[in-house]
Amino acid sequence: MDTSITIVVDNKTGGGLLSEHGLSQWIETGGRRILFDTGQGPALETNVQALGIDLTRADVLALSHGHYDHTGGIPYVARWAPEIDVYCHPGVVQPRYVIRDGKTRSIGMPEGARQTLDAVPSERIHWVKEPAMLSETVGLTGPVPRLTGYEDTGGAFYLDPECTRPDLIEDDQALWIQTNQGLIVLLGCAHAGVVNTLRYIRALTGDTRVRAVIGGFHLLNAGLERLDRTILALKEVAPDLLVPCHCTGDAAITVLCDALGERVAPGKAGTTYRF
Repeated sequence: MDTSITIVVDNKTGGGLLSEHGLSQWIETGGRRILFDTGQGPALETNVQALGIDLTRADVLALSHGHYDHTGGIPYVARWAPEIDVYCHPGVVQPRYVIRDGKTRSIGMPEGARQTLDAVPSERIHWVKEPAMLSETVGLTGPVPRLTGYEDTGGAFYLDPECTRPDLIEDDQALWIQTNQGLIVLLGCAHAGVVNTLRYIRALTGDTRVRAVIGGFHLLNAGLERLDRTILALKEVAPDLLVPCHCTGDAAITVLCDALGERVAPGKAGTTYRF
């Protein structure tokens, strides 16, 4: 079974594409066409056209979690693929906030995206509260158990504008594809922790081989202990390919490259991976 994954939206791009703080990946595998996240919106609209991606052929929109930089393009997707099936955790629609530089900022799903999601017919929206299969070889984790002691959500996230209720981002989920060469794992931001996520998917599938991990590792604010222990765990898992994007952070990407060598290939919008 041939599988191709294209990074459509990322903080970094190849030539002729729009960059933004966000992530979106286009998957073609086993006759299925899946959009995993949508970025903020503007880059998705520009980049799908530049890359020749036909959203009218999309079967599934899967959302990793409810932050604006992964959900803002929902209205654009719905415009071009009105019959698309949507898979996400119910928590994607709740308000979210973050403290940065001493100021509170809303980072939840934009209102236009929320209204679009509300308008999706009930038979085409699938609330993922536990692992769910999109096909015989493609699955979503649903909420990922938080078992490591060194991985956290990666920031000062809250559910209220007064910032009194911490947001554990329990809607965070990843997507996996089973191949003859092992698992391909797609991350949104890995707020549950990349190590937690990989261990969970390996346990769910019974496949310990990891062909590739592509997406946001959310190590932007990680301290040295977390980085060191993440690298040790990744060495144990031994993925053939690591493609850190979006929220991984340049400093963490440098550390990953130094520790894991050629198996790390930082991602950017416009890159396609074929398996």
